[in-house]
Amino acid sequence: MTRMAEPQSFPPSEGASVLDIVHRCWGFDSLRPLQSEAIAAALEGRDSLVVLPTGGGKSLCYQAPPLVSGGTDVVVSPLISLMKDQVDSLRGVGYPAAALHGNLTADERGDIERGLREGRFRLLMVAPERLLQNGFLQRLERVGIRRFVIDEAHCISHWGHDFRPEYRQLSVLRQRFPRASLHAFTATATARVREDIVEQLHFRQPVVLVGRFDRPNLVYRVVPLVDRYQQTLEVLRRHAGEAAIVYCLSRNDTETMAGFLQQSGVKAAYYHAGMEAADRRKTQEAFAREQIDVVVATVAFGMGIDRSNVRCVLHACLPKSIEHYQQETGRAGRDGLEAECVLLYTAADAMRWESLFRKSAKNAEEPAEVIASRLQHLREMQGYASVAACRHKLLAEYFGQAYENPGCGACDACLGEIEGIEDSTVIAQKILSCVARVEERFGVGYVADVLLGADTEMIRRCRHQRLSTYALLKDHTKKEVQSWIYQLIEQRLLGRTEGDYPVLQLNEQSWAVMRGQLAVRLVRPKKGRRERTRYEELSWEGADRGLFDRLRQWRRGIAEQRGLPPFVILHDSVLQELSILRPSRLDTLREVRGMGEKRTADFAPELIALIGEYCRQHDLPCDVMRPSVPRQGEPRPERRSSQARLAAFRLFSQRQSIERVAEAIERARGTTVEYLGQYIAEQRPERIDAWVDEPTYRRVAAATATSGDGRLKPIFDQLGGEVPYDMIRLVVTHLKQAGPP
Repeated sequence: MTRMAEPQSFPPSEGASVLDIVHRCWGFDSLRPLQSEAIAAALEGRDSLVVLPTGGGKSLCYQAPPLVSGGTDVVVSPLISLMKDQVDSLRGVGYPAAALHGNLTADERGDIERGLREGRFRLLMVAPERLLQNGFLQRLERVGIRRFVIDEAHCISHWGHDFRPEYRQLSVLRQRFPRASLHAFTATATARVREDIVEQLHFRQPVVLVGRFDRPNLVYRVVPLVDRYQQTLEVLRRHAGEAAIVYCLSRNDTETMAGFLQQSGVKAAYYHAGMEAADRRKTQEAFAREQIDVVVATVAFGMGIDRSNVRCVLHACLPKSIEHYQQETGRAGRDGLEAECVLLYTAADAMRWESLFRKSAKNAEEPAEVIASRLQHLREMQGYASVAACRHKLLAEYFGQAYENPGCGACDACLGEIEGIEDSTVIAQKILSCVARVEERFGVGYVADVLLGADTEMIRRCRHQRLSTYALLKDHTKKEVQSWIYQLIEQRLLGRTEGDYPVLQLNEQSWAVMRGQLAVRLVRPKKGRRERTRYEELSWEGADRGLFDRLRQWRRGIAEQRGLPPFVILHDSVLQELSILRPSRLDTLREVRGMGEKRTADFAPELIALIGEYCRQHDLPCDVMRPSVPRQGEPRPERRSSQARLAAFRLFSQRQSIERVAEAIERARGTTVEYLGQYIAEQRPERIDAWVDEPTYRRVAAATATSGDGRLKPIFDQLGGEVPYDMIRLVVTHLKQAGPP
């Protein structure tokens, strides 16, 4: 297989802004919330902690700065597969990046180390174990690294959900590189975890940026478990031919589920920590290259997933914490398109987790507070799964953020997809009465057998076929009856003992139900066709699905030729936009968000020919423009010749203030300051005192003259922190273009 050609370097351009670089490399015309602030912190040499949801654009925050400033930044990443996918994606847009890991040959490793010395790379990705080797740290000291980026930074914290001891040792970076800035990135971190990261890495007055945890493009569904296998198959059939991840509790569960799906015609494979490394890698690569559609996995299949077009994440068992749930569902829809997250819920899974926790704590002699913490996280997860309320609101509030919308329109509760069962109280009375008749001596399975009228040796031996409750629910399935029993346990209407052989027990609430003093609501998934959500309708407005599928086929062919995963070639969001705009000319293709210069140069002839032929065959117009639609909860950014940018330039020419321009163009202050920097660089105004007063300008100009390399942080420090970074940047830009007043 041929590999992608070595990328051309993007050298820092004198006077080029962040947005200029981002557009050239990635084809984006504006930044998402907090990206501008995160990039500014890196360029200013300030430590930062950035928490953005999966798919929220974390990678761009540390990939853009070295393109602007020059030099090589080091990124600490936990898994080889993740590093490899990121480097392949970066090279696909012409970005000079490399990764050092154990799967390289001696020649490959030597070439990368030479490239590091020669400054050929803007990013070098490395695992924490390799980074911390003394010889490697010495080589980095000789190179003079300005910035270190710690990805998946929650691994540093004991309170995080994926704590890794080797991450804790990264605190040495502050001692070995006192002049370098440190930048921690993660998708999931509570306030406690954030504080621990800052403390462990010895941050100095860090910029802490926490984005919205809500993912509006995800549809959350919590479905009462009735038949684990059939319900899983039903969900996956809604996503036939699309990427999906199914999470199970144990290794054996993954193998059994994968076997069932394969027999049902689904291209699936299993993945767990008990497999040989080569077999795990084979499954992961098959999934990345779209040779299989579904991976059935334990949580071992985690941070190494860089595939952007996962359309479904299904939990066939209860996650052990909301943090795990957020992280795992976050692997869906990273391209910004709609994806579905389904949790099959039964209280039985919580009981399995609790039993595992207690056994693990006993065997490892763990302190009582450890088991208490795990159980608390489990109870919080149960609370989320068992309440019929807006899922987006519940998740946002768990992570300490308000959710103002009255309803999300993208979860089972808001879509009204769960319905009550007729005669729920009568069914509950039959179940509870049966528990009483068998003298509270048996478990869930046996009580269900009695209610169903099963003819088993145990029932005959105990003579329970003579009970009045025998066969009272014979018209239902065992899985239905067991689901109802667990719902009663969840509602505290029925008790259950601990231990290896738990039995059902009645309580005061049970007797109140049997006396008719307390009504019961049992639920089940509502049957029938699921309606498209408003987000999906807006997202696909104007798109031609046939063209989208044809573009996917083309992409798969290119990926096979180059030996790369298809999502590295182009994301689904780019293919969707191509199917909407249907460019037949180079200038229209350049307007497609996500193309960038390198991809346009690589693929323009093939894409224009393919789209033109398809449009002629189906009598479709080409070169379509349409109104922007929501993506990731924000309006889609305008095109390169955007009205917002042009309006900003017009207002700046009238010497309007930054605040007034930001309000007029409906953009964040950070984006507006970016536009102002571009205006100063391109239009070269004689004076900028409308935005920076003259005394401040003169102070910055004097400090700039003595700063040497022109970096902003030394200027900021020399001014005693009294002048904001954005003002310093504007003055420095003006000095380069026009000279002092």
